[in-house]
Amino acid sequence: MGSRAALRTKHQSPQATAAEAAGLRWLRVPGGPPIPRVHSSDGGALVIDEIPHGTPNLQAAVIFGRRLAALHLAGAPAFGAPPPGGPREATIGTAPMINEPAPSWPEWFASQRIQPYARMAGIDLDEVCARIDSLAGPAEPPARLHGDLWSGNVLWGADDQVWLIDPAAHGGHRESDLAMLQLFGCPFLDHVLGAYQEVAPLADGWRERVKLHQLFPLLVHAVLFGGGYRSEAIAAGRAALRG
Repeated sequence: MGSRAALRTKHQSPQATAAEAAGLRWLRVPGGPPIPRVHSSDGGALVIDEIPHGTPNLQAAVIFGRRLAALHLAGAPAFGAPPPGGPREATIGTAPMINEPAPSWPEWFASQRIQPYARMAGIDLDEVCARIDSLAGPAEPPARLHGDLWSGNVLWGADDQVWLIDPAAHGGHRESDLAMLQLFGCPFLDHVLGAYQEVAPLADGWRERVKLHQLFPLLVHAVLFGGGYRSEAIAAGRAALRG
């Protein structure tokens, strides 16, 4: 008889558990990055596959870039749309995160991803929000986002695959996932981005929009941890205005 895969149990609030379980299920798409299977999500206990850790390598990075593009291209019903079965009131880390569908990305990003957290952090980003339409770049359809794609949630597995864990999944702009990946670093990042663009080329000017998309994770960190993250968010806002 074959041995059973090891399981991991994560304890959190019932609401956060429901959001994460729905996100993990939604992110499992054909051709996308591997995602741990949800075995149960009762109350505040989320039981998923335990993924053995491996070592980052170039081949896995290239495959990951292509698979991340496939995930984004799977799409979402709207910007701000929660995963099917996921709650409107979700979380990112331990911070609250509202998933409320909106007709356009600039409107949604300003009202739901910049303004609430800027207010909590005591940061004035009104000019960024006022100019969001001109800063946003070409219109794109909603992408299926991991939503919290920092390096700690990109797991290099012992099977030489790159797994995604701990999502804050929602419909959004694909440049947001890529900007967060760049914010906190990722092994072989240039190769990941290059392979991504082979499958889903980014719109002109995407590099100039990185700071705009990084505002959300920086503001979340400013709310949760304060300190240097607050000054980083202010600097990112200024950089976004310069384009």
